[in-house]
Amino acid sequence: MSSVNGRDGSHGGDGRDGRSRGEGGDEVGQGRSVDASAVVVGFARALRAAGVDASPDRVQAFLGALDVLDPGARSDVYWAGRLTLCGSQDDLERYERVFAAYFGGRPCVAPARSAPPPRTRTVLRGAGTVPRAAARSEDAVPVAVLADSTDVLRHRDFAELTAAERDQLRRLRAAFTLRGEARRTARRHPARRGAVDPRRTVRELLRGGGEPVRLRHRARADRPRRVVLLVDVSGSMGPYADALLRFAHAALHGPRAGGAARGTRTEVFTIGTRLTRVTRELAHRDPDTAMAALAAAVPDWRGGTRLGEMLRGFLDRWGRRGMARGAVVVVLSDGWERGDPALLAEQMRRLHRLAHRVIWANPRKARPGYAPLAGGMAAALPSVDAFVEGHSPAALERLAAVVRGADS
Repeated sequence: MSSVNGRDGSHGGDGRDGRSRGEGGDEVGQGRSVDASAVVVGFARALRAAGVDASPDRVQAFLGALDVLDPGARSDVYWAGRLTLCGSQDDLERYERVFAAYFGGRPCVAPARSAPPPRTRTVLRGAGTVPRAAARSEDAVPVAVLADSTDVLRHRDFAELTAAERDQLRRLRAAFTLRGEARRTARRHPARRGAVDPRRTVRELLRGGGEPVRLRHRARADRPRRVVLLVDVSGSMGPYADALLRFAHAALHGPRAGGAARGTRTEVFTIGTRLTRVTRELAHRDPDTAMAALAAAVPDWRGGTRLGEMLRGFLDRWGRRGMARGAVVVVLSDGWERGDPALLAEQMRRLHRLAHRVIWANPRKARPGYAPLAGGMAAALPSVDAFVEGHSPAALERLAAVVRGADS
């Protein structure tokens, strides 16, 4: 069975240099070892995509903790990551979801909010001293092997996935979040620092009978910008449209994602020969039910492509209502256009003036030798703020980071 070595990435067995799974395509656990550093880096990247601030310093501390503990024991990996990578109460819930999606299996503890900090320290100290023979059966599972398999799946092209691998993507989608770049609002909320809040200060003063009290402060609240997804469902996007829409469903129902549950933060449209708003269809919690409702609502599935006309229809109908104003608009399309490229270029300029940012995710960008020379893609690019890949779960995680305002 495969084992995890130190951070230097050295491998045991036959002494061959380790290659990534994406290069060799070998099955994990068949005569080769897993690079623990690559597993940790992939896990940290998935945490960042879910909104956890897993900084390089925290990742380094995680690696240091695993040097002392056992990287092959699930509970050791769980507690080492939880104590080094999480920086706030909000991070704990996201950490639980990402850990379960990345390493598989059940969470190691009850929900994070019910685990008291003193108990956390006691369990971690015991983790290094309990004999491995007495460990629970789930800790005997080589978590690095599971994580390496998951990491390979994250980088697989949607068009190349088998039916079984598509089913495995459910765990990765459960950890996916899509949150718009934060913007400062006019609304103010209580804060430790900032401008003095005269009303709260006076109320505290009156409540204390006129005795001097500590000043109360307030600051402007941050709110995520609306995210609008325009998903191309034409024939050329056939291998990708279903997977992209399922990730759009996960974005709608992710923690604090808003969308269908709260009505305004995330909107989803399909584009092809017609423009269809499918936010309501994707409101179903069950992804299969949502996709069935979407299939019944979209009449142009795997049809032609008229991107310019669809963008004009979106801006004329929905842009005037303010849906795209100040929003982060993401176009998920390969850029094939049957209509006039000049019309697409004109509508993209309109969209760019209206939206906060325009991001184009092209599943074919990752292919060797690709160049955006097709008429539609070449016409749209001058009005695009970020041009990214969209062919795999890992590419969509990077897309989520760009939507949050990170560098592409």
